Amino acid sequence: MFKIVPYSRRLGMRPFFMDDDFFSFPERDIASFRTDIKEVEGGYELSAELPGFKKEDLKINIDGDLLTIEAERREESEEEREGYLRRERRYGSFKRSFGIEDIDHDKIDAEYTDGILKLTLPKKEEILPQVTSIEIK
Repeated sequence: MFKIVPYSRRLGMRPFFMDDDFFSFPERDIASFRTDIKEVEGGYELSAELPGFKKEDLKINIDGDLLTIEAERREESEEEREGYLRRERRYGSFKRSFGIEDIDHDKIDAEYTDGILKLTLPKKEEILPQVTSIEIK
């Protein structure tokens, strides 16, 4: 009789090293990635963890006041997948969006190095209302 355990553990004859939820699947953050946003002088710095991607796999778009970062990783062919006991790397599209109401869109800068996408997001310059005197005749 089986113990009350997740279905993934009921695989019958397998080595003991597979007993630690070896075949469990990630359940959260399926289509997302981690980011840090830091306020710096004159704006913000956004750093996104995107290891294993090529620069060509990344897209950054602005639609109105919404900045969207997209990354797409294509799955390997069938031949390259054979023989795996466990695969934790995720494939597909990953996307995050951020409101950028107070950001100068024309001055955003992006750099991708060592799996980290870094965006420099300068704040819009504050426009102070001009006081105009009107001469009375």
